[in-house]
Amino acid sequence: MTWADRPFAIGRRGFVGLFLAASLLAGCGSSTGEAETAPVVFAAASLQEAIGDVSEAWVRRGHRAPVVSFAGSSALARQIGAGARADLFISADEAWMDALQDQGRVVVASRAVLTRNRLVLVAPAPAAPLDLRDQGAFDAALGEGRLAIAHPEAVPAGRYGKAALTALELWPRVEGRLAPAENVRAALALVERGAAPLGVVYATDARASEKATVVTVFPATTHPPIVYPIARLTRSDNREAEAFRRFLLSDEAAAIFRARGFAAGAES
Repeated sequence: MTWADRPFAIGRRGFVGLFLAASLLAGCGSSTGEAETAPVVFAAASLQEAIGDVSEAWVRRGHRAPVVSFAGSSALARQIGAGARADLFISADEAWMDALQDQGRVVVASRAVLTRNRLVLVAPAPAAPLDLRDQGAFDAALGEGRLAIAHPEAVPAGRYGKAALTALELWPRVEGRLAPAENVRAALALVERGAAPLGVVYATDARASEKATVVTVFPATTHPPIVYPIARLTRSDNREAEAFRRFLLSDEAAAIFRARGFAAGAES
């Protein structure tokens, strides 16, 4: 198992514990029971809090809690490609959804853009704002440390980060000084612990952290649009999966995503 295939440990308290418990029950192989009828969702790590909130709203409507596995989109897509059973996939970029669609694992008619995000640079809190046009200031902020970033060759957040740093002519300055992480939340954790002086993460990740501060927002023109496509998987036979997909795309869910700092899924 490579770094990219390791599952991400969920850090959300409370409701996510229900997901973990449901996962354990589902793994017992029971032929009947609540866990078997709950939709299984593979979702990008950066969606933890938002999906948790949406799932709570779903349960309040009388449905069973979905079983959610959070990890880097690359790891989840590879697991699905290798035959892992899931009903819905939510990626942090189009590329990994495209890869599964090319393999015939995605119900094409069910594919839609769920939400959007922004890319930011964070430092351990407290920290002063940083002007990325000032390369000297960037070098000073990085010091002798390394830049925390999700793996730039595989994980969406890392790909977006590499594109933005390249556009700003900063990539050559950091390419040999990276602290690559298996997903964006792992990159954030490096900054939160003080193991890295700077990190590239999503705006929503920074918003969820009390130990990291946004020092700048990368211009949207420096990287591809950060979109989260959702789709039902062809192996799914769960009757609740399509209903939960539609709920995730509903106005009620959109309001929950906005409350967590995400942008509307549809192009503005």
